[in-house]
Amino acid sequence: MGFKCGIVGLPNVGKSTLFNALTQTAAAQAANYPFCTIEPNVGEVAVPDPRLDALAEVGKSAQIIPTRLTFVDIAGLVRGASKGEGLGNQFLAHIREVDAIAYVLRCFEDDDVTHVEGRVDPLSDADTVETELMIADLESLEKRVVALEKRARGNDKEAKEQLELVNRVLPLLRDGKPARLTKVSDEERPAFDALNLLTSKPVLYVANVDEASASEGNAYSAKVEERAKQEGAVAVVISAKIESEIATLPPEERAEYLDALGLHETGLDRLINAGYRLLGLVTYFTVGPKEARAWTIERGTKAPQAAGVIHSDFEKGFIRSETIAYADYVALKGEAGAKEAGRMRLEGKDYVVADGDVLHFRFAN
Repeated sequence: MGFKCGIVGLPNVGKSTLFNALTQTAAAQAANYPFCTIEPNVGEVAVPDPRLDALAEVGKSAQIIPTRLTFVDIAGLVRGASKGEGLGNQFLAHIREVDAIAYVLRCFEDDDVTHVEGRVDPLSDADTVETELMIADLESLEKRVVALEKRARGNDKEAKEQLELVNRVLPLLRDGKPARLTKVSDEERPAFDALNLLTSKPVLYVANVDEASASEGNAYSAKVEERAKQEGAVAVVISAKIESEIATLPPEERAEYLDALGLHETGLDRLINAGYRLLGLVTYFTVGPKEARAWTIERGTKAPQAAGVIHSDFEKGFIRSETIAYADYVALKGEAGAKEAGRMRLEGKDYVVADGDVLHFRFAN
């Protein structure tokens, strides 16, 4: 369900302000959506998707259950964190559990907010964060090499595969490059992911700007966007201050407030959408009188595996999926209308689920 995003950054870049805005949003949603829990450093928010509301209206669903995104707030990094400076290695375990990492970068001037490095330079800040993560990865792999070599000599197939990958990653890290630049085949991907390296995770750059720059960005955020473009990453311009103000407003007042600022959607919405693009995620729906629900899967997932997201028994006993495109479901007023118009398809095990599909799985018990 959804994905988990770690939020990292240097002190005083607006990371905590952004996270607090996100968790305030989660608290506001808790009355409307289940599973919306908050812990001190974890916040879950519903993924905004107007299609779900439309489907629930057509299906006369009693409950709406969106997919969700988990934000994990990581303690502020400082130069030397990997060597124990600041909170040191306390942040590592949290980052290893996330699907993607959001680098929150300061892109605003404010004499009242001291920068830990004494200047505003978002690209240098990104380099500092990345360097600390690379050093941690390097030390982690160098500790593992001896044990892997010993197991590989004993004809341990898994150890041989991992050792080959480690020996491919180490030169990159020693050259100051992140592990995600390692060329990995589809067959090698599971073993590579099992290394659980911090710098192997996709990066989402969050340019935190002042309120006046929220709609167009500024010179600082332009540099961040250019860097993301060069790396094939994703960048989002957000004003954490504005997000914290939006989080306190009643839902009916938010659209008017955004419009006054020249914004079409909240920064949270843009952040979520960017995360989906970065990770190649899509959404399918299940609709019935009890609930209309959104489910998150990776793009390219086949029907049995999509069914397995709901329950493993659905995947094991998969027979077929009754499939209706979102547009058809809404235009034809639901399942009965789609079926009558010949717009409901029976798809088998090789069907690749498309974004927006409304699915009903048939499976053997």
